[in-house]
Order: sequence, then structure tokens, then C-alpha cells
Amino acid sequence: MPEAYLDTVGRELTRLRGLAERALAQVEDAAFFAEPGPGENSLAVLVKHVAGNQRSRWTAFLTSDGEKPDRDRDSEFEIEPDDTRESLMRGWDAGWRALREALAPLEAEDLGRTVRIRGEPFTVLQAIERQLVHYAYHVGQIVQLARHWTGPAWESLSIPRGGSVAFNAAPDRYLER
Repeated sequence: MPEAYLDTVGRELTRLRGLAERALAQVEDAAFFAEPGPGENSLAVLVKHVAGNQRSRWTAFLTSDGEKPDRDRDSEFEIEPDDTRESLMRGWDAGWRALREALAPLEAEDLGRTVRIRGEPFTVLQAIERQLVHYAYHVGQIVQLARHWTGPAWESLSIPRGGSVAFNAAPDRYLER
């Protein structure tokens, strides 16, 4: 069962990343940086924050606190002049790579080990679940904002509204999404 859990988590994290990236691909650069309202997070900020979180949490995952001393979390919510879409997406890629590299060597017996996040102890299983929920939360925000900014040109990432009957008649055609 623990091996199946690790496989499932890997698949779900890959699925979440894919959803976010397919949503982001539909957004123009101006919308990528646009704030929906004063003080609200843009897509760029969400990408920057997830990348910063992943770098901190997953670098030396088993051997150091998940809140690295060099992380400036507050700066993740500010877009600087040198923050381009390309640079933010490079950070995003690096964050997902750190996550994948931390999870890849894990074995069933590692799930009960203790890691720390901001000094608080978690089992590896708890830490993974905590991050899975955190990323799902932000991916949902990314998808919602991307859909908002894309408007009528939005291409559904799952079964489109009114498409359940067609899906149920031919579910295999959706597996490629």
C-alpha cells in the first residue's frame, strides 16, 4: 500500500502541474501579470510563490527544515522589474524538479520518518499530504484566474459545461487531455 501511495502522489502532482500549465498556456503575458483586484495575487505571483515554496520544502527534504533560512516568502508575493514570464516559469520548472527529485528515492519505510517545516515535526507522509493540498489549492486559483482572463476563448481542461453526455458516450477521447 505505501508504494501505491507514492505512485499515486506522483501521478496527482504531475496532473496538477499539467492542469496549471495548460491553463497558463491560454493566457497572454499581460493577463499573466494582471492583478484581478488591488492586492490580489496575479498568475505571476502564484507561479512565483509555488516555485519558492517547492524549492524550500523539497531541497534537502529529509535532512533540513522545509523552511529554508534563505527563503524570503514575502518577496514571492511581489513582482520585481526583472521578473519576466520566462524567468518565473524557469523557477516553476526548478520547483517541480526539486519536488520530483525529492520524491523519487522515497521508499515505503520513509513515510514514517520525521521531517520539519518551520521547526514543526511532520511524518514524511504528513508533509507530502500538506504540500499536495497546498499545490492543489494554488492550481485551482491558477485555473480559475486563467479562465477569467481568457474569457470566451477558454478551452476546458476537463469535461466542458454541457459535455457530460458526450463524455459518458466516449470517455476515452478525454484521456489524452
